[in-house]
Amino acid sequence: MKISIGCDHIATDVKNHVADYLKRKGHEVIDNGTYDYERTHYPIYGKKTAAKVVSGEADLGIVICGTGVGITNGANKVAGARCALVRDVATARYAKESLNANIIGVGGRITGIGLIENIVDVFLETEYKATPENTALIDRINNLIAPNEQAQDEHLFDEFIEKWNNGGYPAQ
Repeated sequence: MKISIGCDHIATDVKNHVADYLKRKGHEVIDNGTYDYERTHYPIYGKKTAAKVVSGEADLGIVICGTGVGITNGANKVAGARCALVRDVATARYAKESLNANIIGVGGRITGIGLIENIVDVFLETEYKATPENTALIDRINNLIAPNEQAQDEHLFDEFIEKWNNGGYPAQ
């Protein structure tokens, strides 16, 4: 399976661990960054990761930031992304089985690495169960998201990247 993965600077170690874990299990990994610990803007990597899934370049995606909240929201801005914030195995199973989630988000600072591995395993192994109820719910969710040219724009975050590069954001 081909997995798209991305993170912000807070979760680089966790992303690297998860990418290596997936490779050891025989999956192909598309690593969208970030690749270091320099302060960055998490929506960039949520968008990159989701775009690879939605385009079909990857089968599924995983996004990681400190809590998982920000990067999950960033990923969900890409039309066609169904990213679920997951903090336990039961939620990972439900997200895939009932909502056909194609991306999960996890918190690298608040979820232990062993649990993240279990969450990833369950997410990848669980099959979507298409029922009339599940299909209707997913259709309603999809209809909430109007396709937006801006969300598909490769250069959407260019001004923010430039600001980061020029030291425009104070250190936390």
